[in-house]
Amino acid sequence: MPYDDTIISLDDVSMPFSLEAEQAVLGCVLSVPETISQVTILLKPDYFYLPQHKAIFTIMQDIDSLSGKIDPLIVLEKLKKENVYDDASGKNYLYQLAQSVPSTENVESYCKIIREKYYIRSLITVSKDIIQESVSADISADLLLESAEQKIYDIRQGRVSRGPTKIGDIIVNEVYDKLQKLSSENKEQYKGVATGFADLDKVTTGLNKSDLVIVGARPAMGKTSFALNMARNVAMKGKKVLFFSLEMTKEQLAERVLSTEARVLSTKMRTGEISDEEWPRLATATALLSKCELYFDDTSNMTVAEMKSRVRRLKNVDAVFVDYLQLMKSGGRVESRNQEVSEITRNLKLMAKDLNIPVVVLAQLSRSTEGRGKSHRPQLSDLRESGSIEQDADIVIMLYRDEYYEREKDDDEPEEEKPRVNEVELIVSKNRHGPTTTVKAMWNGDYTLFSNLETLHNDM
Repeated sequence: MPYDDTIISLDDVSMPFSLEAEQAVLGCVLSVPETISQVTILLKPDYFYLPQHKAIFTIMQDIDSLSGKIDPLIVLEKLKKENVYDDASGKNYLYQLAQSVPSTENVESYCKIIREKYYIRSLITVSKDIIQESVSADISADLLLESAEQKIYDIRQGRVSRGPTKIGDIIVNEVYDKLQKLSSENKEQYKGVATGFADLDKVTTGLNKSDLVIVGARPAMGKTSFALNMARNVAMKGKKVLFFSLEMTKEQLAERVLSTEARVLSTKMRTGEISDEEWPRLATATALLSKCELYFDDTSNMTVAEMKSRVRRLKNVDAVFVDYLQLMKSGGRVESRNQEVSEITRNLKLMAKDLNIPVVVLAQLSRSTEGRGKSHRPQLSDLRESGSIEQDADIVIMLYRDEYYEREKDDDEPEEEKPRVNEVELIVSKNRHGPTTTVKAMWNGDYTLFSNLETLHNDM
């Protein structure tokens, strides 16, 4: 059989749509304006295939968002202003739509037909793009697979981009909708994910969707424990959390979380010298942790593309943690480590944006903090290997424990300015959502536990 290297073309494939379903939905809203609340949950303007139908539905949404009543005459005037219809043809078509509705009770079924056709059209468009990239671009198969997977994922998530969007449409369809959700009785589920550290959440507004959060510290400062504490707190709130560890095994991570939860010394978890009083605490902690959706992945040498793929496959992940940045690889050829780290941090930010979830990444600080004289408090410039880390991050948090350096205390120093034993500073060095400041917490090395200051006071 002769070899055939013909490339299949999709240029002549006709785009499927249902004229009847699009007309029926618009007719339902014109006949019974109250149905707009059902329709807007299921459809967006882009789901309509015919441009005039998209324009009519957009106008209906605009009127509804401003608490107006959808009236054929008002819709007609706006259509005329936008040069979609003239007076005669617009009036006739709107009348035709209102009269051609089989049944307003089936409006959700009509919406589902429109949405299904839209997804099929999107798949056809994406297939064309994938074929075009595959035959014309000189890039690796891994990048092609990542690009193809991202395009399919965007369709499933309902985030297919159609190019530039007018600010009015963004405000009505996205911003206004978000504000309504944040003002509703269920507003907590639309806010940033709480970290469990109340004072920190007040500054950062929690872990927000699409944010890249960098947690920087020197070795042995407790950054892995801090991330584990935060991941545990988020998971206990009913969220799904995926923790990537490029340094520790998943058994070590689970052991550390169990030690913290049960308040059993971490050394005992390694020696097995558990007392009779501690076994029940371990059993209770195990039962509690088993109910939360906290997942660990300890695969070494992970790339961002691989992480992204695993997050998608796990489905409905609410937050991702990565321990830690300097152990990651870009997967491509680079001229220097600085360039590689720059590429990694940029891809991490894109992952947070594309998946629309917060990504918390731990990072090692440089040795410059050690030779800074009396104060060793870290600065943004201490982030190792690349200035792009602070550039790509939405929030940068530095961990600092004064006792770690065991500096000599000045007897003349005011008592209120002297650091307390086990006190840790969470230095918010960059914050796109608010001020930069320092939040204090407490550190218990025996249980690898970070806690709020007020929690400690209440327990005493």
